[in-house]
Amino acid sequence: MTDIAEPRVAASPEQLDEALAVAATAARVLADSTPQQRAAWLRAAADALDADAEQLLPLAQEETHLPVPRLTGELKRTTFQLRLFADEVEDGAFLHAVIDHADPGWGMGPRPDLRRMQRPLGPVAVWAASNFPFAFSTAGGDTASALAAGCPVVLVGHPGHPGLTRRTAAVLTAALLDAGAPEGVFALVEGQEAGRALIQDPRIAAGAFTGSLRGGRALFDLASAREVPIPFYGELGSVNPAFVTEGAAAARPQEVAKGFAASMALGVGQFCTKPGLLLVPADSEIPSLVVQELGAAAGAPMLNDRIRSGYGEALRTMAGHEVVSVLAGSADPDADPEPTLLRTSAAEVLADPHALTAEVFGPAALVVEYADEEQLLDVARVLEGQLTATVQGDEEDAVVPPLLDLLAERAGRVLWNGWPTGVSVTFAQQHGGPYPATTAVGTTSVGTAAIERFLRPVAYQDVPQSLLPEPLQDANPWGVPQRVDGVRS
Repeated sequence: MTDIAEPRVAASPEQLDEALAVAATAARVLADSTPQQRAAWLRAAADALDADAEQLLPLAQEETHLPVPRLTGELKRTTFQLRLFADEVEDGAFLHAVIDHADPGWGMGPRPDLRRMQRPLGPVAVWAASNFPFAFSTAGGDTASALAAGCPVVLVGHPGHPGLTRRTAAVLTAALLDAGAPEGVFALVEGQEAGRALIQDPRIAAGAFTGSLRGGRALFDLASAREVPIPFYGELGSVNPAFVTEGAAAARPQEVAKGFAASMALGVGQFCTKPGLLLVPADSEIPSLVVQELGAAAGAPMLNDRIRSGYGEALRTMAGHEVVSVLAGSADPDADPEPTLLRTSAAEVLADPHALTAEVFGPAALVVEYADEEQLLDVARVLEGQLTATVQGDEEDAVVPPLLDLLAERAGRVLWNGWPTGVSVTFAQQHGGPYPATTAVGTTSVGTAAIERFLRPVAYQDVPQSLLPEPLQDANPWGVPQRVDGVRS
């Protein structure tokens, strides 16, 4: 394998310009690459990361404070999704190849020969996340899906784990080049100013970001304000509410409390799908049972000082609200982070929804006690966009059908009697949602559908067979699925 000791890092304007020039050249090569070539590149990257685990895992543990078993599982998830995208690319269905032959008898009048398929957008700027240093970082889902689509990636490394970022970038770049990918298929950029310059550069065709509402919105605004605006796929934040019906609260309070406490405290509350809002009946024992469960959960260091500071500020604001009380843990923003449970009422949330449904990224959650189940619907109506929403209930509960309908309007994933902190990498996954959960409501950043973000449709009219892209030729040399004259192959 190519030497992986040190990756090339672009930080200065001159280095950034060079990286973008090479990426723009690579984009033309990637656009013409076959599914088999791309799949081979992705599998080579996965194999190389697995082979370098003994170097990557200690670096990750040192820089993030996360335990090695968690990091081991996350690295496995990262290489799994690279291989899953390789399978998806080889299948070819993502190209959406459609052929309508010329038809003089078409119902609305003669139609020309029309052929349509998806093509890659071009170089993609990806911002690495801190809370998943493998799966949402350098070689994570955004990088994997962009490469699968045929787009070079220019990655903005996260300052929370710089050593891991550089090592992962070096392994990834060497593997891609050794597998035959062109120079410029992947580049690493460091620094906030370089990132701002990147999203404004005309050679960048799309952006992908996972992080804070403030940071993501600033980049989204820059992408939209360009002379030629580009799509920006930002995952910005979510409080992930959980609604417990009266029947579920009475029938299985201990089960609900245990599940919520485990999900809320997992990873020191640093999951974007952490349930931060729990709605229960006013007379329920669930809050006290959650307090008991949290009593056994020890505090732990957070990922980095920036996240720790942000958590302290958000916790101070939420706990300082005049209608919020502390049930368990510490609301002292300067104390060591520990699982913290706050409490208010549904009536108070309805009176000030913006403040009381704000995300607190860390090991804290707000219990909301409701007087009757109609208030569950009222709270659902005032929620902003969410990544997830959970219902703990029974099929016979009268409130469930309208509640599910309301939550489907406001969340990308609706859970039934489960908890949201597991986000499976699969074909049907939806990890997204209405703003402010994301900046692009029709997309997902997890699962095979994530590839769609970095593609755009192109139709070819009356183009000779020899000049058509392979997926649109009648001979179909790539063997991809085609829809021909309305019939799927």
